[in-house]
Amino acid sequence: MTKDAIVEQVREVREARAAKLNFDLRAILADARRRQPESGRCVVSFIAKSRKAG
Repeated sequence: MTKDAIVEQVREVREARAAKLNFDLRAILADARRRQPESGRCVVSFIAKSRKAG
């Protein structure tokens, strides 16, 4: 399989960011949530809504 330069760059950034946060998943997720509004993109939540009885 050939290497894609963009994929490699994304992996390097992801690895560096994870290392900065000591590979702590909770810290990584908290950092991602903190940075979401800064992206300027629409962030969608897939939290299930409760269904009405009936």
